[in-house]
Formats: sequence, C-alpha cells, structure tokens
Amino acid sequence: MPFMATTPHRSACFFNAVLCSSLFCVALFAQDNPNRPPWAQKPKPNSNTTASKPADPIPAAGPVGPENPGMIVQPTPPAPPETPQDPPSQRGRIRVNVNLVNVLVSVLDEHNRPAPDLPKVFFQLWEEGVLQKIDIFEPETSQPLDLALMIDSSLSAQKEMSFEQEAAAHFIRQVIRPGDRLSVYAFDQDISQLAPFSDSVSTLQAAVRKIPPGSGTSIYDAIILGSRALQRRGEDRRRVIILVTDGGETTSRADFDAARKEAVRAGTLLYTILVRPVKNESGRNTAGEHALQTMTDTTGGAMFFPDTPQELAAIFDRIDRELRTQYRLAYYPNPRGPANTYRTIEVTVSAANQSAANSSGIDPSAANQSGAIYQVRHRKSYLTGPQ
Repeated sequence: MPFMATTPHRSACFFNAVLCSSLFCVALFAQDNPNRPPWAQKPKPNSNTTASKPADPIPAAGPVGPENPGMIVQPTPPAPPETPQDPPSQRGRIRVNVNLVNVLVSVLDEHNRPAPDLPKVFFQLWEEGVLQKIDIFEPETSQPLDLALMIDSSLSAQKEMSFEQEAAAHFIRQVIRPGDRLSVYAFDQDISQLAPFSDSVSTLQAAVRKIPPGSGTSIYDAIILGSRALQRRGEDRRRVIILVTDGGETTSRADFDAARKEAVRAGTLLYTILVRPVKNESGRNTAGEHALQTMTDTTGGAMFFPDTPQELAAIFDRIDRELRTQYRLAYYPNPRGPANTYRTIEVTVSAANQSAANSSGIDPSAANQSGAIYQVRHRKSYLTGPQ
C-alpha cells in the first residue's frame, strides 16, 4: 500500500514540472512576438531608465541669444577623408608660389619722345645682375590706369595755382579712358581727398578747380597716403601719382626713406612737376628737390621743371602720351630672392642686329636702327612677397 500511494504522487510531480517548463518556454517565445498577450508583455521601465522613449527632435540651427534662448546648433558632420590629388611621385614635394614681377618701361628716343612699337628682342632685363627670361611682353600695355592727382595747396604755391588748376583740368579730360580711374587730392600740412577714384571728368575737374589755400607742405605724407590708396585698388592696374608741388617740404610726419619705401612697395610710378616760384637756387629748397628727384627715379617716373606756368599743359600732355606708350615686361625671378627683401631691377633697350630680326620675323627697317639711342625709365627695385 505505501508503494502504490507513492507512485501516482511522483507521476503528478513529473507532469507538473513538464507543464511549467513548457509554459516558461512559451512565455519566452511570446516576448519576441509583437502580438503577445498582456500577461506576456515586457515589464515597463521605471522612471530612472531612458532607453525606450524616443528622443526629442533637434530644433533648426539658429543664433543663440536673448531672442533665441537655448537654441541648439546641429553639429556639422565630419568631412570625409581627403583623397590625395598628387600621384605618389609628387607627394612630399614642397610647393612654392612664385610671383610674377611686372615692370612698366618708358622708352624715349634721341629727341626725348616716346618710342613705340619696339620689338621684344630689343629688351633685356636683369634682377640683381642676373639676366631674366621675359615671359610677358606688351608693346603697348592694356592695363588700366589708377591715378592719384596730388596738388600742393600751400601758400608758397598759390601764385601759380590758377594755371595749375586749368592745366590739371585739361589733363583729366585727356587722360581718362574707359576703365581708368582718377582721384584728386590737395595737400598742405594735411592731405585731403577732394574727389574719390572716378571716371567722371566733370566731377574731377570741379574738384580740381575748388582746391582751397593752405599752409605748410607735407610732400612725404602725401606720397605715402597716395601709394597706400593706389595699392588697395587691385593688382592688375597701373598705379600712378602725379605730384604738382614747389618742392618745399616743411610739415610731413614721415621722412624721405619712409615715403620712398611706401612708393616702391606699392609699385607706384611717380611723376613730379616741380613748379619753382623762385628761379635762383639760393632762394629754393634744393634739398627737397633732390629728394624728389631721387624718389621719382626710383619708381621709374619722370620729373619736370617748367620755367613758366604756361608749360604745364604741354607737360601734362607728355605724361599722357608716355602712359599710353608704356611697355609691360613680366618675368618669374630666377633665382627668387628671400621673402620681404628689396631686389634691384635693370632694363636695357638696344637695336637688334639684322640676323636676329630675320630669325624673329621682325621688320628689318626696325632692326636697322643700330645707331638709335634710347632713354629707358622703369622702377629700380621691388619688394618680394612671402615664400
């Protein structure tokens, strides 16, 4: 009897164990089924968990400020890694940006007149004594002009002021071509821009005719200001200062060296018209005249000494003709000088021989000018840029 009572009990226990195991497996399987009954649902996370709640959308990017408090700016996704552009043989090489050096050259014949239409083989260019290859040659440059017309309005220059104003007004009408710009300045102890860079002939002429009288003469300051204004105008334009003065420097804050360096740095051509109210050297500021002569020669411009005010119109005409017949030479320095150093330039012009003319296709009549004598003006130095 004890044995028979125990056997059913053990069978029932075994059946219950099997049933519980089956229900447990079904529950586990049902949790992966989206249609599982409520009793098989996963327990909800408590308030300390964060995984199941979807993130709030990120607001659009915008400025952060009082009117947009707490604005979130979406981070910029990282850029994909760059693919090398150079083939393996080119990698590891140092790239050097070699600057093209432009040199404007004025050539005059034996009669002191502009000599146009000379062939390239007539020209040779040296930098620091080393002959350079001329990569660009324009017998009549098409680069537009930026001109700063600067007129001395000090008391010592007032005697001839009316002549200067009318000659300058004539020059403005003659020199302005499509693409050119001119600005009018007056200087005494201060420098005043009377008209901004413009091609409006009437506006520029009106500014010239309204130059007020002043006191003191700040020539060096005027050259520095004019050079800086021209330098801001762009690289592909010619920069010219036309300076009309009596040469009596008295009130500049800057000195001669500072003014010359600024003109060279800007690549400015300086044309100086020295109106001398006193003809006798004992009564003039000859030191100031010599300083202007040196500065004018350094930039490649020209200096004029009218004996009478009536000559001013002819001088302005000559400047205009010279600007229209300038040669443009450009080269890549070889070797290139160290960064931020001044490099000397020399240009010579001589007639080519007959064989050079024939081999280059030059008109022999031009090449036969073996006895021609040319005067050459150009800037004597330039400042190298960064490496």
